[in-house]
Amino acid sequence: MPQTRPHDPLIHSTDPARQMDRLLAIMRALRDPATGCPWDLEQTFATIAPYTIEEAYEVADAIARDDMADLRGELGDLLFQSVFHAQMAEEAGHFDFADVARTMSDKMVARHPHVFGDESRDKSADQQTADWEAIKAAERANRDEGRTLDGVAVGLPALLRALKLQKRAARVGFDWPDVADVIDKIAEEAQEVVEARDTLSHEALSEEVGDLLFVMANLARHLDVNPEEALRAANGKFQRRFEAVEDLLAARGKSPADSDLAEMDALWDEAKRRERA
Repeated sequence: MPQTRPHDPLIHSTDPARQMDRLLAIMRALRDPATGCPWDLEQTFATIAPYTIEEAYEVADAIARDDMADLRGELGDLLFQSVFHAQMAEEAGHFDFADVARTMSDKMVARHPHVFGDESRDKSADQQTADWEAIKAAERANRDEGRTLDGVAVGLPALLRALKLQKRAARVGFDWPDVADVIDKIAEEAQEVVEARDTLSHEALSEEVGDLLFVMANLARHLDVNPEEALRAANGKFQRRFEAVEDLLAARGKSPADSDLAEMDALWDEAKRRERA
């Protein structure tokens, strides 16, 4: 096993394969029953999964901020999540990291016959996307996933899963023909939320709000907008503008707790004007 002590020459190696070996060795050491880390030894697939999701979002955040130094670290964190899951799988006799890497390589080769096979590369991006979807559909059929919505991961963020479910249904013709139909449906669902607020239980109200959000995701799809990315951008905009309101209040010697909605709303408009100037 490669050593991981500070004097180990692997620490300074620029060879990707050797650094990968070092990372795998570190993971094995952390999970060693006799000398490993108690926290790492207690972990399971289920307890590590939330960290895996979190690290993927932190990668996206670093990209959004165009912070390449941070991206390097976040990609490492995400890679470590794969290594962690693979180590636990190896201990349980399911597979190891080599199997993970081999499976991914085989998948990419199979899904790119125009690069690794005899197919022509002279095709449009739309045609390549159609070919990709056809290959994935064949893979699902081989996994006995014959239903239209099989294989859309339950653990995806809700908006992203809504988008994927809707795209799958649209492939077999279950879709509104025009964006105007989606907008009409939004108005209908919004009215149902209003009615549920006044007459139904909280559980029923929650269901109606979910229906409205689902149709909003459908509107985004019809407009070729990724709803997850759009909402992430809206979150960032809200934080940026609210912090500007806090700064404007601070210039008056106040905090939000010392203010009221009318004042903060006026300062919100001021923050928007300054942002657009």
